Amino acid sequence: MPADEVAALCAQGDALLEDRSPGDALFTWLRAFIGHVTAKRELALAIPDDEGGQRSALFDRWHHAMHLITSKLLSRAQACGSVSADLDASVLLTLANGIAVASADTDQAERCLELLRHGAAPKPAPIQPSP
Repeated sequence: MPADEVAALCAQGDALLEDRSPGDALFTWLRAFIGHVTAKRELALAIPDDEGGQRSALFDRWHHAMHLITSKLLSRAQACGSVSADLDASVLLTLANGIAVASADTDQAERCLELLRHGAAPKPAPIQPSP
C-alpha cells in the first residue's frame, strides 16, 4: 500500500538524521526518494485529481511528509557545510522527482543524482586579493 511505503520512506529519513555524515545522509535519502518515485512513476502520473479532493488531500499529506524530512536532512547537511547554504528542500525534491521520472534506468538516475550532489556542494569563498 502506498501509504505504508511513504511511512517507511519517511522512517528511513528519520533514521538518517542520526547518520554521522549529514551530506551522505541527505543523498542517501534522495536516492531512496528517487527509487520510490521511479517505482510509482505510472501511478503518480496517471492519477487525476478527484472531484471530492480525497486524492489531493492524501497526496498533500505525503508531499508534506517528504518535504519535512528532506528539510530536516538538508538543514543538518547545511549546518556542517556539506551542501550549499542556499539550497532548499523544494528544489531538491523537484530535481529528484525529475530524475526519477525522466531517467531511463538506475545507472542513469545514479549519474544524475551524482551531478546534483556535485552541483549542491558549497562553493569556495572567493580569494581576497592581498593588500
